[in-house]
Amino acid sequence: MTSTALWTVVVVGVLAYLTSLAVPLWFQAQGERLLIVTSGSMAPQFVAGDVVVLRSVSDASELKPDLVVAFQPVGSPHLVTHRIVSLHLLPAMEEVRDGSGRMEPILDEAGEPILQPYIRTQGDANASPDANATPVERVRGVLLQVHHGWGSVLAWATSAQGRAVMLVPPLLALATLEVLSVLEGRRRAAPVRRPAEDRRVDAFVE
Repeated sequence: MTSTALWTVVVVGVLAYLTSLAVPLWFQAQGERLLIVTSGSMAPQFVAGDVVVLRSVSDASELKPDLVVAFQPVGSPHLVTHRIVSLHLLPAMEEVRDGSGRMEPILDEAGEPILQPYIRTQGDANASPDANATPVERVRGVLLQVHHGWGSVLAWATSAQGRAVMLVPPLLALATLEVLSVLEGRRRAAPVRRPAEDRRVDAFVE
């Protein structure tokens, strides 16, 4: 009974760990990625704690108004998932190298601004569009699906604490099974001592 319980711990823990690896890999194999939502700016379509499935964008012509996209705003390391409200051709901008953070247009050989496609975006729950337009090249994906409530599970499963919970108990269970196996082997190998009366009878028969 003890061995059965220990093997159950091993199987459950290993399966949980393999599932936490397999789910993101399966989406990646389809050319998709998972993104955990951290704000409510797109409520009610999705809220913090949900997971969205994104498909990568290979051509700017795929982007149209009303599509929900994930993009990296200029100057930010984080992704934002908002709806496209309009498309524009605007001057490409670059930061001035004087430490001020000021942006200026990129010019061609004739001194004319180089135009590039931009999107204007807005969260469904926000009263106004986002402050800045975003270059199309900074779009990281188009929304395909929403999985409500997956966020907390996915975040936990990929965290150090989650990995420990999934792996440490199976490792301890395997160690315990090994100890029990060694003890059982020693018990079976130990010589069987007969009672003293039996030994005296043997001596008399001889």
